Amino acid sequence: MPEFVDILDQYGNHTGEVMLKSQAHHLGLFHPTVHIWVCNDKQEILLQKRHPDKIAYPNLWDVSVAGHISAGEDPVEAAVREVQEEIGLNLSGKNLQKIGMIRSDVKHHEQFHDREFHHVYRCLFNDSLQTLTLQSEEVTDVRFLPLSAYLEMQKNAQDHSLVPLSQTYLELLAKELNP
Repeated sequence: MPEFVDILDQYGNHTGEVMLKSQAHHLGLFHPTVHIWVCNDKQEILLQKRHPDKIAYPNLWDVSVAGHISAGEDPVEAAVREVQEEIGLNLSGKNLQKIGMIRSDVKHHEQFHDREFHHVYRCLFNDSLQTLTLQSEEVTDVRFLPLSAYLEMQKNAQDHSLVPLSQTYLELLAKELNP
């Protein structure tokens, strides 16, 4: 089913324009997304392994859950929907804490310029990973990793199996995901 997104200006403001997500990527127009970091009481974060058929960063470990905000959709509603779709975890908006917004601009190739404003949330999850139901076309695996190890791996580029994040994004995670 075609997915429509709101178009944003370079500062994250809505322009009033709506278009297909694929067209926004093709034209390199800014649009909103959600990133949800699932954390536990052991100072670990949940990472998902992206499906090998994904256009961007196939087979790499990424944020717990991520997705596009549909045109006219509230970011919290999108976050709740994406968490349920990708890992089968039923949340309400009360379970989410917004920790920031990050501008991202990555040109994967000529036909795919990903320009997004990520609404970044965190939520707590202390159950077994076996209670999660993974969306097979999006996620192939999940694992917990200590936040400190993840940040160190990103900082030193020691692990090319991770989706790279900007320094600004890593600083936000270090500040907001640490108790």
